Amino acid sequence: MITAADIRDTYGTISGHLRRTPIVEVGRAGLGLPATCEVVLKLEQLQYSGSFKVRGAFANLLLRTVPTSGVVAASGGNHGAAVAYAAQQLGLPATIFVPTVSSPVKVDRIRALGAHLVVGGDRYADALAAAQAHAAESGALQVHAYDQRETLLGQGSLALELSEQDADVDTILVPVGGGGLIGGVAACYAGSARVVGVEPVEAPTLTAARAAGHPVDAPAGGIAADALAPRRVGELTFPITQSYVDDVVLVDDDAIANARATLWEQLRVVAEPAASVGVAALLTGAYRPDAGERLAVIVSGSNRPPGELDGAG
Repeated sequence: MITAADIRDTYGTISGHLRRTPIVEVGRAGLGLPATCEVVLKLEQLQYSGSFKVRGAFANLLLRTVPTSGVVAASGGNHGAAVAYAAQQLGLPATIFVPTVSSPVKVDRIRALGAHLVVGGDRYADALAAAQAHAAESGALQVHAYDQRETLLGQGSLALELSEQDADVDTILVPVGGGGLIGGVAACYAGSARVVGVEPVEAPTLTAARAAGHPVDAPAGGIAADALAPRRVGELTFPITQSYVDDVVLVDDDAIANARATLWEQLRVVAEPAASVGVAALLTGAYRPDAGERLAVIVSGSNRPPGELDGAG
């Protein structure tokens, strides 16, 4: 288990490399939700590299010893961009493996950040196997997207900021893929606020693990497959979620697409599908807030073309 104190110590190391992303008060009816709840958004899509993943990337590169062969990472796209950005800032070589499902925007960003990019395989699991083989051959430091202590510590810094920005939050809705973000958030709050995971129906990694009592393989598809569709939730993350995650809810692709469009149309917030699942849970009633409940929804990234949105150019 990692603790809030561990996360605070890590934040002291990495904060100078991060953007302290803002929160925005949506208002009681800002998303067409019942007037009985209050919603704030944590706008992590404004983070360097376009997602929260840069937090874990800097934690790995600053807390671990990096060999001369540099670092290697497997990613659906956001983690790769984050590791590439952190490596560029610290003057380190980086090799990134991504599957063919990765968004062209994310692929282009990784290349632009100067990393050596390898595209191959259909899913994240394929990229992970290739990255592991590269690490064994080259000696490069492997930076795992979610199942690494330093990754969890870095992602938890988001929750540390949120708790300082709004101490009245009752519940945090967190997108779930491999579980690095929800693991860090849950460890930071450690039961002092409700933590609810939100997953795509077609990539229910944490839902499947909770049903089985341990991480198991789950489907890995859907509209958010480039960010929320690893094969299974992380081994390090799962015990944290068992202790501190109150619930996990599912949303389908139509709900995710609608939430993404709503964020743009109502609030002019550009988010990728994976970052929109928390709003989707509210709009569909997959998560039903209590009267007077104050919710924080993490908008985790924006590495998709704005032109995909209706009305966006």
